[in-house]
Amino acid sequence: MSFSHFIRRAINGSTSRIALSARSTSSSIFASRSFCSEKKNSNASSTKTAASDASYYHLNDGPSHMRAAVFWEPGKPLTFEDFHMPRPKANEILLKTKACGVCHSDLHVIKGELPFASPCVVGHEITGEVIEHGQLSDSKITERFPVGSQVVGAFIMPCGSCSFCSKGQDDLCEDFFAYNRAKGTLYDGETRLFLRNSGKPVYMYSMGGLAEYCVVAAHALAVLPKSLPYTESAILGCAVFTAYGAMAHAAQVRPGDAIAVIGIGAIQLVQEITGGLGVDVAVEALGKPQTFLQCVQSVRDGGKAVMIGLAQSGAKGEVDINHLVRRQIKVIGSYGARARQDLPKLIKLAESGIFNLTAAVSRTCKFEEAPQAYRDLDKGAIAGRAIVEIM
Repeated sequence: MSFSHFIRRAINGSTSRIALSARSTSSSIFASRSFCSEKKNSNASSTKTAASDASYYHLNDGPSHMRAAVFWEPGKPLTFEDFHMPRPKANEILLKTKACGVCHSDLHVIKGELPFASPCVVGHEITGEVIEHGQLSDSKITERFPVGSQVVGAFIMPCGSCSFCSKGQDDLCEDFFAYNRAKGTLYDGETRLFLRNSGKPVYMYSMGGLAEYCVVAAHALAVLPKSLPYTESAILGCAVFTAYGAMAHAAQVRPGDAIAVIGIGAIQLVQEITGGLGVDVAVEALGKPQTFLQCVQSVRDGGKAVMIGLAQSGAKGEVDINHLVRRQIKVIGSYGARARQDLPKLIKLAESGIFNLTAAVSRTCKFEEAPQAYRDLDKGAIAGRAIVEIM
């Protein structure tokens, strides 16, 4: 399914006229994501206590350990390691991971193009089965996600209580950026992942979903109906989630808007299609200075340039300030959608058949094949989305 088809039908029934930039494809928006720079958590004493607790934790009548794929440092391959079973805390849920998408965001971490706490478990686009709730979790959470439920998780995991979450702006959650993206932890400042052989901590990119089990902040989850498959539905948590956030919240697309998705190529075709006027909304999906400028130049007077691809650390984008001021051009950043309000909507759209999840998934692979999938993604050998099946 093309990105343009998704936008036309998903945003309030809009029949927007889509003008795609030269050679851009749906994979440019689904697969091109970046993220904030990060640093390690240095609280050694609390980490030691958490590791000790983890070593004694196991599921009722179930395993006490699991496997996950670990990123150690740039230039080194992912390796599979044994972990103590991750232990959920209040308002967190332990999932048995069923599927995890292979996303460029993870690849940027693996290649060291943007710093993140390491070692870490990547994977942030997941579906899974509810196994256990953290102690002292809110009763509304345990009722909404009973044990055995199948769920999908959003990569932006809202805490539900910060100033932004209180206003419904889950995509700006203070704790998510201050703890997960800045330290690789959940919102008490601790990771839930500890190596079985040494007890050493391993950090979490979002929920650290490239694992047999993962702990997720409950507000990032939505129930997945049994009519939707685990594998293909994983893309709802990042690929579709990112696109919807850009269109529904940042661009606020309206019926009749012309839209360009800037992936690769120059803007001459956009200007040609629109008779030199430009488009109402242009979306930059690669996070490169060249395409940043092209995005702004593609927008007509009074239009919006929406940036969803974060650049490599230190990269700068230059624009003509006078042009922005005189022609009322709006430049807007968008990281994703809002988990609590948007993820259920996306599930309903997928369930109704308005867009086809299966068409967006071009490849599936086994858990053990995940490192090769990222190597193939880096080579450009994966078009669309690859999904790792962990079931």
